[in-house]
Amino acid sequence: MRYEEPDDVTHEIPRVLVLRTPDGDETPAKPRPKMGVLVAAGAIVLLGIGIYTGIRDRVDAETALASETRETAVPFVDVVRPLGEAPDQQLLLPGQTVAFSDAPIYARTSGYVKRWTADIGAHVKQGDLLAQIEAPELDQQLRQARADLATAQANAKLAGITAQRAENLLRSQSVSMQERDNAASASIAGQSIVVSRQADVERLEQLQSYENVFAPFDGVITVRNTDVGHLINAGAGAPAAELFHLTAIKVLRVYVAVPETDSPAMRIGATPIVTFDEYPSEKFPGVLVRTDNAINPASRTLRVEVDVDNADGKLLPGSYAYVRFALPGKARSVTVPSNTLLFRSEGLRVGIVRDGIAELVPITIGRDYGDKVEVLSGLGPDDQVILNPSDSLIGGTTVRVAAARPATKP
Repeated sequence: MRYEEPDDVTHEIPRVLVLRTPDGDETPAKPRPKMGVLVAAGAIVLLGIGIYTGIRDRVDAETALASETRETAVPFVDVVRPLGEAPDQQLLLPGQTVAFSDAPIYARTSGYVKRWTADIGAHVKQGDLLAQIEAPELDQQLRQARADLATAQANAKLAGITAQRAENLLRSQSVSMQERDNAASASIAGQSIVVSRQADVERLEQLQSYENVFAPFDGVITVRNTDVGHLINAGAGAPAAELFHLTAIKVLRVYVAVPETDSPAMRIGATPIVTFDEYPSEKFPGVLVRTDNAINPASRTLRVEVDVDNADGKLLPGSYAYVRFALPGKARSVTVPSNTLLFRSEGLRVGIVRDGIAELVPITIGRDYGDKVEVLSGLGPDDQVILNPSDSLIGGTTVRVAAARPATKP
């Protein structure tokens, strides 16, 4: 059976591109894809790359932010290394300078000042006359007492003679024993009256000697509160008035309050150095002569006395002095700044850094240098001590060290 196409049917023969090789072979060429498909595919690829890049950048940014946040949350701390051995084994303390002897001079006899011989600033010797007091009433009392003494002596002499005669007459039975005893008793009474009158005379003579006011020791007159004609009341119904004030300044006493922690180092015979603001370039040797051997419960200090030679009178009592004591060294002690200390309820602490972790360690302090303190136990020279630690610092906190430097010497 044969199939025939109708005449009105036309067939369009597709054109096929044929590639001819040098050998004469023919190879049909592949048809080209359409341009729109290529553009769409490229756009999709570019969109995917952009989305991937954006997601990756966002992830990287979030990772970096989290890392930075963690690093920022770890606090920075400044640390300092303790100084091994306390560098300054000396103790500088203020002291009060006083005269070696200091006494007010009063009158023991009432009267009027007849004259005075020493004014303020005068250097006097022991026994020098300072003033004379005129006391006529006392002189009259003394003359009367001497007269009474003479009368008593005469009466006692007569009573003695009478007693002796009575004793002799008794042997011949010329007088009775009663008369002899009466005469003997009268003689004894007369002698007692003489003793009494003699004591009264001596008392008034002693009071009369007080009309002359003498210096009790070598020194300088610092106060004169009297003048010629001044009425002196020696305490008869009213408080006595000070005539002079005398101080001995050849040797000065310097009293120093030593902290309780340093009291064991105060040894009698030690030779501290004393300085004065009025002589900043001079040093005056002193001698520790005594202590009060008791800690003041109010100030927790030991009072010590340092004597300073002042033979030339250069130093003045009442001056403010500084006394430098040499102290014995303490083994294995270190010093740290005062701003490293933490005062907690459980005791004194300092913060140290070990392997990036803050730790609070208890310490025992020794001497206080003001901006620094001596640590006797709890720290070593290699420890990293935190400067200005926060009050909220707790042990186990992660920290980063900003700087480590040695503590400066006090």
